Amino acid sequence: MSGRGETRASFASALRTSVNVMVAACACATLFLSIGVLPASAQAIIKVNENVNFKFGVLGQFQADTISNPEPEPNTNNLFVRRLRLDFAGQVAKNVTFFVQTDAPNLGKELSTGKNISPSVILQDAYASVKLADALMFDAGLVFVPGSRDNLTLTGTLLSIDYGPFTFSDATLEESTLGRDTGVQARGYLLGHHLEYRLGAFQGFRNADSDDPFRYSGRVQYNFLDTDTGYLYTGTSLGNKKFLAVGATYDRQGDFRAYDADVFVDHPLGPGAVTGQFDYNHFDGGTRLTTLPKQNDVLVEAGYLINALKLTPLLEFARRDISGGSAGDETITAVGANYYWAGLNANVKAAYTRISPKGLPKQNEFTVQLQVFYF
Repeated sequence: MSGRGETRASFASALRTSVNVMVAACACATLFLSIGVLPASAQAIIKVNENVNFKFGVLGQFQADTISNPEPEPNTNNLFVRRLRLDFAGQVAKNVTFFVQTDAPNLGKELSTGKNISPSVILQDAYASVKLADALMFDAGLVFVPGSRDNLTLTGTLLSIDYGPFTFSDATLEESTLGRDTGVQARGYLLGHHLEYRLGAFQGFRNADSDDPFRYSGRVQYNFLDTDTGYLYTGTSLGNKKFLAVGATYDRQGDFRAYDADVFVDHPLGPGAVTGQFDYNHFDGGTRLTTLPKQNDVLVEAGYLINALKLTPLLEFARRDISGGSAGDETITAVGANYYWAGLNANVKAAYTRISPKGLPKQNEFTVQLQVFYF
């Protein structure tokens, strides 16, 4: 009886905390509405001449969450800034463009080293692009390594609150910045822009002598309906596009291997629009990345936008399956809803997540996030 009582008390505590989290998020939303929202069609551009221009953007994600811990530990609660990014992009000559993005992630969150009140401002992206033709362009600098669809989705357009929990399983070990690495890639669009390819060489993991082989990665994707020719892919378009895309990726450095297959759909349907994706990832660290076990990861997301309510209920399922045993296996399921009161420019997302690691206590997480996005 005492165990059931403690469980009920823990759940009640988590519920009270989640209510407080939602109240705080609603207060932030109300404040933002009182300030006003920029229209999605606007773009701040400084135009010097026909071949030179500059533009600016911002992404802010203000988050509250609570995670239940195994007894007798209390819940972990945070009110923090998940992302605060400043974007600077432009064109310096005909067909020569650049993009720079900074981030101050997890501002105010409690970390193992203490409250993250003064996070390091990191250089998240920094690359230049030279376009020779639609079928051939080059990106050089701190570039996104070709990976899964989820990996390459523009953050401000994600359907869920964040990327899949296992999408960047190799990022830290490959010494990359959440999917980015220094290098060069070629990309282009064929067959009326429906067929896309990306092929790149990157620094990858380096030893003290820096005599490791480079990291090589490539991706192909076919868009059956509308084309999607940006440097990063569109997540939900809120019913403004008709996407059906199939993609695959291969990634290697020495005996490290990773590959991916994915399907994405975003399409008007009835009184709204449906958005969903399926990503399958295989990672094998080999003898180079020994702490990255061979594994198969799956991510499934699905949501339906109800236009009249500006509301998208959604479901998410993610699973990590470690080869050769069950240690490290984990299943994560989430149910949530997004309220797009100003489209992608300003919205609120809420989700309940169940975290189920094999052989370890399960955890419940409640998350609310306010997004402000303009670029």
